[in-house]
Amino acid sequence: MRVYEIMPMRACRLFTKAIVRIPGSNFDAGLTTADFGAPRLDLVFEQHRLYCQALVDCGLKLTTLEPDLRFPDSTFVEDTAILTERGAVLTRPGAASRAGEVGASRDAILEFFPTPLIIRAPGTVDGGDICEAEDHFFIGLSHRTNEEGARQLADHLASFGYTSSTIDVRPMTTILHLKSGISYIGENTMVVMDEMAHDEQFHGFDLIRVSAEESYAANCVRVNDRVLVAMGFPQLSADLRARGFNPLALDMSEFQKMDGGLSCLSLRF
Repeated sequence: MRVYEIMPMRACRLFTKAIVRIPGSNFDAGLTTADFGAPRLDLVFEQHRLYCQALVDCGLKLTTLEPDLRFPDSTFVEDTAILTERGAVLTRPGAASRAGEVGASRDAILEFFPTPLIIRAPGTVDGGDICEAEDHFFIGLSHRTNEEGARQLADHLASFGYTSSTIDVRPMTTILHLKSGISYIGENTMVVMDEMAHDEQFHGFDLIRVSAEESYAANCVRVNDRVLVAMGFPQLSADLRARGFNPLALDMSEFQKMDGGLSCLSLRF
């Protein structure tokens, strides 16, 4: 076994809490564009348990929501809200079958953010299209987040004192959401899949480029002293270590089958 020397992580905004939802027994009935076969439910529950344990190990206190069989995709709670240090926005998911998920998560969110702003029809926003990079937010225009939703969200973020800009990922066939292809991990560092690395909006960042073979791993999550990464993509983990980050690999195979990634499974704040 190769042993790596882990360098100390540099200071970054700390998270203290997260909201998660346990997958339902009908998780395999959710939406997907992937072609990896049906998820094994026993592995789904185990991988989710280990994901939640990783958040706890990183110092977060979890609010754990029970499965909601009305919405097979509802374990992907990130799509229901954008939570910032200055306020929250309840989204309006772009897939019709997910429209009720915001209401299902609303009470848990209100416990911490009692006066959230909202996205109104005809706007649509999925949280997976929103990448926070310090005081700037990248808003992905996708098949789930439309121009009107992006406009409303930009206005809401501006009211909190944040700037934002849009990135159109609709021509891409390799990702569903913006954060399927990029992740901001602090210290002015952006993890970005090769296909998107040319975007001029990233020129001011230190980029860790992810090859096409490891593109799924571009969806990683900085949680305090660790960077959660999908298991099975050794080059990205090595690149993170080389830059002084501390990766923690988690098996995401069953969530990948349903277009899900690491960031999708929690709302961190």
